[in-house]
Amino acid sequence: MSLTDPIPGRDEFPIVDPHQHFWDLGRNYHPWLCDPVPIAFRYGDYSAIRRNYLPADYRRDMARYRIVETVHIEAEWDRADPVGETHWIEQIHRAFGLPSACVGHDIEEVLAGHAENPLVRGIRHKPKAAGDPRDARRGEPGSMDDPRWRAGYRLLERFGLSYDLQTPWWHLDAGAELAADFPATQVIINHAGLPSDRSTEALGAWRRALETIAAKPNVAIKISGLGRAGLPWTLAANGPIIRDTIWIFGAERCMFASNYPVDRLAGAFDAIYDGFFAAVADRSPEEQRKLFHDNAVRIYRL
Repeated sequence: MSLTDPIPGRDEFPIVDPHQHFWDLGRNYHPWLCDPVPIAFRYGDYSAIRRNYLPADYRRDMARYRIVETVHIEAEWDRADPVGETHWIEQIHRAFGLPSACVGHDIEEVLAGHAENPLVRGIRHKPKAAGDPRDARRGEPGSMDDPRWRAGYRLLERFGLSYDLQTPWWHLDAGAELAADFPATQVIINHAGLPSDRSTEALGAWRRALETIAAKPNVAIKISGLGRAGLPWTLAANGPIIRDTIWIFGAERCMFASNYPVDRLAGAFDAIYDGFFAAVADRSPEEQRKLFHDNAVRIYRL
C-alpha cells in the first residue's frame, strides 16, 4: 500500500489517538508557547503552533478518520500549577466531549490532586536527560536513578496511575531498571524513544535500547513524534522505524498516536495516519485494530 492508495474502511475503522494536546494561549500559560523567546526544540522553528489548538481544530484535522476517543497528554503548562491543566482539560471534556482521558504532569506533591479527577490515567514527567548519547550519565540528579525522583515515582502505584516516559533512547537502560523495580506501574514510552538520528550506527543503538526495555512486560510504546527538523513526514523515512518498533515490542504493546498539533510541523494529519496504515498494511486486521484502537483502550483504561 502506498500513501495514494485508499485506506480500507477509513470511515468505519475506529481509532483511539492516545497522544494529542489542547491549549488556549489567551487563557492559560504554557511557557514554551507563550514566552517571547522560544526554546530549543527538536523540530526546529515551532512558531506555526504557537497559537490556540482546541477540539474544533483537532476535529478539522482528523475529519477523514473515525477517531472515537483521545488521550490528552500534558502540554508543559505552567509548572507552578500542574493540576490547573487537569482542571481545565476537564472543562474542555465537558464542553466538547474531548479528550476522553488525560495524562497530567508531576509525580510528587500534586499526585493526589490529579488522581481525584476521573479523566486522569497517568503522569508524564520528563526526567533529566543528556542531549547526546555520548554525554549520557547514570545517577544524575533529576534522572530516573535519583532516589528523590524515585520516591515520587513510587507513589504512582498507590494512586493507580501509569507513567508516560519521554526520554531519548540512550536513557532507556535506566527506564528498564525503573520498570523492573516497580513492576505494578505501567510505563508508556513516548515517541518511539526519539530516534531522530537515522544513521546506521544510531539506529542500531536505538534498536538495542528498545530491546532492553521491551524485555520488561509492564512497558508499552507509542509510535508518534517521528518528525525531523526541516524534513517532511514520509513513509520511506519512517516506515522502517514503525516496523522495527512493532517487531521489538509486538503488536500487543504498540499504539499509533498523532502528537497533534506538534507533529503538524512534520506533516498533515492525513499524511501521518495514511503512513501508519501503509506501514502495517501487511498485518492482519486484528493486529491493525490493536495498534490503532484496542491497545490504547486497554493501556489507558478507556
